[in-house]
Amino acid sequence: MMATSGKDCGVKDGASVCCNGSAATNGAAPEASPSPKPLNGATVRPDGFTFTPQPTIEDIRRMQAEFTDERDWNQFHQPRNLLLAMVGEVGEVSELFQWRGEVAEGLPGWSEPEREHLAQELSDVLIYLVELAEKCRVDLPQAVLRKMALNRLKYPASKVHGSAKKYTEYKD
Repeated sequence: MMATSGKDCGVKDGASVCCNGSAATNGAAPEASPSPKPLNGATVRPDGFTFTPQPTIEDIRRMQAEFTDERDWNQFHQPRNLLLAMVGEVGEVSELFQWRGEVAEGLPGWSEPEREHLAQELSDVLIYLVELAEKCRVDLPQAVLRKMALNRLKYPASKVHGSAKKYTEYKD
């Protein structure tokens, strides 16, 4: 379990607990109501899935920094090492999907232990990503906003709707 920053983020009695005290299953948001309300203007997907609002990326950064500091691991957590560790964790996520063929959204047919294993491996990837961004001084939420704006310019919905082509393949 990661250390916390004085908040209730982490694992309590074997269950994931968010900073606001709500429980989460396999790191996923609690089941959505029949007509979920968007948070902060967010678009709710047709299947009703949304992430819980807590912990934030900054909460995760603080928890991991405390965890690392308590173990004197900063000496090992330089950008290159974090990148390689993250790539290793992505490989572990890949192993969970290997030889399964196409896997439908929502992971039908996956057992609860398989889903929990996936949640743990995806969490490892996110933790390393957040720590790598910290060490490289990249403000991820702001970088995401800039990248999404760039993607909207590169892939205008009117041009690319329903196509998987790369932006360089589109003609004006």
